[in-house]
Formats: sequence, structure tokens, C-alpha cells
Amino acid sequence: MKNLSIREQLIENVGNLEEKAVSKLVLKRIELGEDPLFIIDDCQEGLSLVGERYEQGEYFISGLIMAGEILRQVMTLLKPELKNHSSIHSKGSVLLGTVEGDIHDLGKSILGILLTCRGFTVHDLGVDVPPAVFVEHVEQVKPDIVGISGLLTVSHKKMKETIDLLNMKSELTRNTPVIIGGGQTDEQVASMVGAKLWCNNAIEGVNICQKVLS
Repeated sequence: MKNLSIREQLIENVGNLEEKAVSKLVLKRIELGEDPLFIIDDCQEGLSLVGERYEQGEYFISGLIMAGEILRQVMTLLKPELKNHSSIHSKGSVLLGTVEGDIHDLGKSILGILLTCRGFTVHDLGVDVPPAVFVEHVEQVKPDIVGISGLLTVSHKKMKETIDLLNMKSELTRNTPVIIGGGQTDEQVASMVGAKLWCNNAIEGVNICQKVLS
């Protein structure tokens, strides 16, 4: 990486999934006293390369998982430096979770990583999430979008229960856009559970989130 600036090196190393090199560069920039928000912005630019390479078939799921781990490590290194910063610039926030009774996690996790690659703040509730927990966290986090995942056909009932509860609870939860997703999800399922937005792959989910907030 001769002749590249330290910023360009970081972006390229993140894009190339060079875990150790990324950590070294982040630590070096911390020692130089750089603003941690600038470091995060550069890491996100590198992560966007990862997302693009996945979409183009150059990277596979393992690459997305590694990208997520690299981002977690970067945030751990920067955590002490972020104490004096009240917020990090984000394109928007998305609350994700797999519905109660379903423990499938991979598709949701890939979506979360790709959204992070595109500069979104992601709050992941994990799997087997009851409707009331979705509502509770929407009221707490106030996300721009709620993503409800379910792979199993039996998950559709819980998707509907969750959306119905969101619509009933408050003006905030009622007005927060909801997108459902999963391998069995289609327009018919979306209509059945009361969702206006749906996807059955992570890339499409990212595109929908970007359109909603554009």
C-alpha cells in the first residue's frame, strides 16, 4: 500500500478484510489524536466496499461475518475515545429481530451487517423476540425502521401479532415503518400480516431501507 495515506490504507484494509492491519491502523490514528468519528466514517467507507463485493459475488457470507467482527473490534478500540461524543453520524437507525418461536438468525444478521456497511445504526434484538419486546424497544430506541424476520411459515402468525401490537400501542410505534423478511416471505405473506414492506433477501432489504429514508 505504498504511497497511500493512512486514511486510504484503513479504507482499503477494511475492504480487503485485513483484520490485524485494520486494528493496527486504528490504534495508530488514535495515538495521533484523530477524531474517532472520522475513523468510524473511514471504516464505514471500507465496509461499503465489502457490501459491494458481496453483491457482486466476490465475497460470500463468511466475508460479511468477518466484516461484522472487524467493525466490532474497531468500536471496542474506539469506545474510550467516544466518551466525549454524544452521537455518531448515521444514515438512520433500524431495529431488527426474529419473531417469537423462530431462532433463525443468519438472514437477519447478514442484513444487519449490510446495513452497517451502508452507514446505518443497527439495533439487533436477536431471535425468539416476543411482540411486546419489539414494542418496548421501539418506544425506547425510536428507530427509523423496524425489521421483523421469520423463516418458518409458523412465524407469520407472530409477525402479524407484532405488527398489530405496534399499530395499537402508540402513535410512535404505529408510524414507524415496518419491513418483514425471510426466505418464505412474499407479497401474499406481507398482505396477510399487515406489512407494507417486505423482502426475501438481505440486499433487497438494504435497498428498501435506503428508499424509505431517502
